[in-house]
Amino acid sequence: MTAFKAPLRDMRFALHEVLDVSSHYAAIGRSDLNAELVDAVLEEGGRFTAGVLAPLNRSGDEEGVTFNNGEVKTPDGFPEAYRQFCENGWASMTGPEEYGGQGLPVSMAAPFHEMMMAANLSFRVYSGLTEGAVLALTKHGSEALKDEYLPKLVSGEWLGTMCLTEPHAGTDLALLRTKAEPQADGSYAVSGTKIFISGGEQDMSSNIIHLVLARLPDAPAGVKGISLFLVPKFLPTEAGEPGERNPAVCGSVEHKMGIKAAATCVMNFDSAKGWLIGDENKGLACMFTMMNDARFQVGLQGLGIGEMAYQGAVEYALERLQSRALSGPQHPELAADPIIVHPDVRRMLLTQKTLVEGCRVLAYDAALALDIEHFHDDAAERKLAGTRAALLIPIVKSFLTDMSAEAANIGMQVYGGHGFIREWGMEQLVRDGRITQIYEGTNGIQSLDLLRRKVMGDQGAELTRLQDEIDAFCQQQESNVALASLLTPLLSVNAHWRSLAADIMQRSAQNPEEIGGCATDFMQFSAYALLAYAWARMATVAAKRAQENPEDVEFYQAKIASARFYAERILPRADMHRQVLKTPLDSLFGLTAEQFVR
Repeated sequence: MTAFKAPLRDMRFALHEVLDVSSHYAAIGRSDLNAELVDAVLEEGGRFTAGVLAPLNRSGDEEGVTFNNGEVKTPDGFPEAYRQFCENGWASMTGPEEYGGQGLPVSMAAPFHEMMMAANLSFRVYSGLTEGAVLALTKHGSEALKDEYLPKLVSGEWLGTMCLTEPHAGTDLALLRTKAEPQADGSYAVSGTKIFISGGEQDMSSNIIHLVLARLPDAPAGVKGISLFLVPKFLPTEAGEPGERNPAVCGSVEHKMGIKAAATCVMNFDSAKGWLIGDENKGLACMFTMMNDARFQVGLQGLGIGEMAYQGAVEYALERLQSRALSGPQHPELAADPIIVHPDVRRMLLTQKTLVEGCRVLAYDAALALDIEHFHDDAAERKLAGTRAALLIPIVKSFLTDMSAEAANIGMQVYGGHGFIREWGMEQLVRDGRITQIYEGTNGIQSLDLLRRKVMGDQGAELTRLQDEIDAFCQQQESNVALASLLTPLLSVNAHWRSLAADIMQRSAQNPEEIGGCATDFMQFSAYALLAYAWARMATVAAKRAQENPEDVEFYQAKIASARFYAERILPRADMHRQVLKTPLDSLFGLTAEQFVR
């Protein structure tokens, strides 16, 4: 089984050389976050994830969680690793400073979170939603709730959950039935059942703070009648310590395909004491603060799985001896050549590499937009950045997780029969990563969100602004003859992106079903276009750096060669999606519902 190694050189290239985070931090008033500090965080994060979390990944998968009488025991080593996670300050990276956090930008934390996802996805599930709970409580909670709960959520002493889904309702929250009855003391009695609650019960933190969507007695029907409540596992004492047990109890844990070391719980609330977050009947808006962060984090989960699959596949391809190269022996001193000499193996490895590294730049781009939205002192800049982040997040969530499934399956294929065997680690990546395409809103829902809310919501204004930036980049580089083979297809795909968006908006005005029929292909096309932009930027930087830094020329030459592979072998996939998007919708409705039944 391949040992995880944090891809620090590639992370530094993306952060410093492509995205210039030092200038970015200066622009948002954080000049204290210099390149040396960023690198120190990356180095320490790499040591922690490789040395503490990665060794627990396989054992955690094999042991899983244990459920007994409402209590969950996590796998051996998880509680101790979580203690180190908190003591080392990783839990408080992005938490507000006034509540004990470090107040770091999202882009400082995202690379570390990516490392966690690659090293041990199940472990990361427990802490991931807590950061979203901190965001929701910070933005929407009363001062009393913030003072009581945020310090321990920020430090990681207490962990948080997000309780949306009910047995009869998945994405459609309009069907939600959980009730909240007002009490004389200003609290609410919350009753109902929630399912698929990540970390709903565990033994790593001394308290669990559930954020629960529920309806007040007089709430209007549908999503306009949903409120958000804070419901702790233990009611805090006056000293702020866990006190009386609240009737918010785990009824069972799910037996899952993957992430077996992460407890996925059925939670039963039986008149559990809770407190309103935000205004009555405005819970969905409050929860979306949390969900947007969760969706970005799930995109990073996909990125981590893809990275780990690539590392394993490369290691195996360099070591596994099988047959001879078609052009003759490349290593005659060996019994056979390493399989990396074979063109089809190289095709698979380069597909993994270019997807993972392109997606890394895309994810970090989204993180920069989130930074500006949170930290910039100009309100207009914050609004623009928020709109950009809103456009990118559904792409990050959906495409990066689709990519992870492809990369993990390629990894298994490179291993051949050994990939199907547990001890090599590839089959766990396939199993663990599969959920990322489903939870926090399926990728079909993300695609609808991108097209319906983010593109059509402003009549394509933000998408056009992004496309204008791509055209401007190409114009700036038009004299760079060496990169013409990358810039020409980028200009072409960007022009098609513009016309497709305009065409879909026009057609959907006549037939709303066009939105659903086009959403997934439009999301895929958008992602391939954005990765073409990412690779063009990487190649531009690499070409310059290769001349300035001859000692590192091989690294930069590899970037340029990878960019060429992406443009020639991966970007043509976008044209398939373009052809589908130009096809009439009729064939989707060619069968009646009954004709699907055999």
